[in-house]
Amino acid sequence: MAENNVSRQLDINGIVQGVGFRPFVLRLANRYGINGKIANTSSGVSIRIEGIQKKIESFCNNLTKESPPLAHITEILIHSEPLVHFSDFTIAKSRNYASKSTLISPDVSICPDCLSELLDPGDRRYQYPFINCTNCGPRYTIIDDIPYDRPNTSMKQFTMCPDCQAEYDNPYDRRFHAQPNACPDCGPHLELCDNSGKRIPDQNPIKRTVELLREGNIVAIKGLGGFHLAVDAENHKAVCRLRKRKLREEKPFAIMSYDVNRIRKYAWVEPEEETLLMSSQRPIVILKKREPNILSNEVSPRNNYFGTMLPYTPLHYILLSYGFLALVMTSGNISEEPISIDNDDAFERLSAIADYFLIHNREIYLRSDDSIVKRTAGATRIMRRSRGYVPFPVFLYNRVPQILACGGGLKSTVCLTKGNQAFLSQHIGDLENLATYDFFQLTINHLKRMLDIDPGIIAYDLHPDYLSTVYAQEQQGVEKIQIQHHHAHIVSCMAENMLDGPVIGLSFDGAGYGTDGNIWGGEILISEAKQFTRVAHLSYIPMPGSETAIKEPWRMAISYLYDAFGENLWGLDLPVLKEIAKNKIKTIIEMISKKVNSPYTSSLGRFFDGIAAIIGIRNHVFFEGQAAMELEMLAGEKTKGIYDYEWVSKDMHRVLLQPIVYGIVKDMKRGVHPSEISSKFHMTLIHLFSSLCEIIRKERGLDRVVLSGGVFQNSILLAGLIQALEAKSFQVISHKRVPANDGGISLGQAVVAAAIAAE
Repeated sequence: MAENNVSRQLDINGIVQGVGFRPFVLRLANRYGINGKIANTSSGVSIRIEGIQKKIESFCNNLTKESPPLAHITEILIHSEPLVHFSDFTIAKSRNYASKSTLISPDVSICPDCLSELLDPGDRRYQYPFINCTNCGPRYTIIDDIPYDRPNTSMKQFTMCPDCQAEYDNPYDRRFHAQPNACPDCGPHLELCDNSGKRIPDQNPIKRTVELLREGNIVAIKGLGGFHLAVDAENHKAVCRLRKRKLREEKPFAIMSYDVNRIRKYAWVEPEEETLLMSSQRPIVILKKREPNILSNEVSPRNNYFGTMLPYTPLHYILLSYGFLALVMTSGNISEEPISIDNDDAFERLSAIADYFLIHNREIYLRSDDSIVKRTAGATRIMRRSRGYVPFPVFLYNRVPQILACGGGLKSTVCLTKGNQAFLSQHIGDLENLATYDFFQLTINHLKRMLDIDPGIIAYDLHPDYLSTVYAQEQQGVEKIQIQHHHAHIVSCMAENMLDGPVIGLSFDGAGYGTDGNIWGGEILISEAKQFTRVAHLSYIPMPGSETAIKEPWRMAISYLYDAFGENLWGLDLPVLKEIAKNKIKTIIEMISKKVNSPYTSSLGRFFDGIAAIIGIRNHVFFEGQAAMELEMLAGEKTKGIYDYEWVSKDMHRVLLQPIVYGIVKDMKRGVHPSEISSKFHMTLIHLFSSLCEIIRKERGLDRVVLSGGVFQNSILLAGLIQALEAKSFQVISHKRVPANDGGISLGQAVVAAAIAAE
């Protein structure tokens, strides 16, 4: 029989470490009577097999078909080797090579098997908050290097007891080479402390934490990718206290419930949303509120939705098993700073917020916020891509050089490329302070080391004041390529969808530095990867006070009104003119007239803000996009009515805003309800832009439209434009796996830079 045997070498890339792949291969080899060996390498796994050719072919076919649920094979290279006559199949020691190209598994929620053991009083890991196996648990946040072996994780300080070691060494055990494997005798443990860091002795710190939460206390809880600040979501005073201490006036809090049945008591859950809630990524899912509900109205004020998630760690399940309907689980940080991951840092930064701390002694190497998703226009859209999704790559249309793309200023991410893979980082945050900038640099260095990427090209935004731009310009010995913000938006969506240009790109957001030095944000671009042509935009309007106008939408309202009515605005009967002091309005008009600190903007995001203030929704905001979001929330059922709109065409199409403003003010004078005005405003934009795309199609011969930018988080606009454009026989491409907001532009920057470098 030996003469009929053949030998093959298989080199497999993808997510194949820490997911039970090697024991799966061992079992598969034994099923087919195949001998050989398998080892983790810095590139993935290496398999050497010997056996009858037909059985080896079956073995190879089933590698992908039957692989473990968390495995993801991206490449299998097979070549013949001489026979060495293995006597059995073994799992060999991991090997290091000079190059690292294996994919790292994201952090994964607790699996059903571990959850069953967690809740079983007869199991030795009953109620153990760090239970895990090869199918679940921490990955990315505890890895310091690859291959993914225990000495390269934060579990290296914990020596396994004989029972855990036996599981770890047994290829037929589900904990075989589960690097975070542990039990109460040998693994990490919890401690409860007050906000001075003093330990509170208690045999059951989780039960005591539950009591503290029921009493209305704020507890900082160390989780998988960082700390959460937790309160009972039904306790109105506790929620208000958390808002006050965290300096988070109105931005919605995320909440967590034990199961979907509990979530249904306060939110509507569609079947697709239930699937998202229960997925291994366990993102925050944006769900429509049930009204009335018994949660504090300060959980998500002036908002039609809750951001809700299910437990994803054993600790979460134990806490919520005590009967809470929901716990607020908001990021453990002071507003605008990164979440805390280190115990000492948490005590230093969060002691003024939290009354108590539930901590543990397993280090978190890299912070990772909760991801956020929403079902919109018939698809799942990622709004924040972080825990559970990172560092899984986006696969590109072409192979590209090794590039670092630094992203923008808000909702920052970075992107590193290698071959046909683009690795977007987890959510970093707004680059507006030193703490976030330090995290930005840490993330870059960590990913470069983990992925073995030494970029020869750095891509960055045109805006000279972004800290990401400052970082890029300081780097030495690399090619530096500046990328226009809205071009990066469109190309990010093209890259996600493996689309080559040219396309009609609708790039709508709050702000981005234009090639003419103005602030863009309502742009239609003919886009290819390496270049773009601006063919249409909203008319420029002064932005009095520059960035202050973002926080005070009433300034934009005055700017749009003054543009439309001039000095006649004083005769208008509008809430904004009554609520804002006359001398302040006069100052704004003077700034506009004299062009003092009033940069021009074509931003659709600012237009939303201005309309929200004109109709009396909001004059000041507490977080980015709040006025626009509340304008969307206010919209009633679809109306057939729209406002007049107009554009002028010379070198490009310029959309005039005065006709829309005239129509809205006229409706206000007639006493039309703001909900109808909001609906008409949305429908006007849908008609306007779909009609403009028709004109551009006639001019350019293009029928593919790409939608990108933060404004497309607006469900009414996104769904309406998709429907209107498809009705006109356009192919419409939008974001699903990468955020439409600035969290996705680093991907676009990298692909644009690759195209420019290839010239």
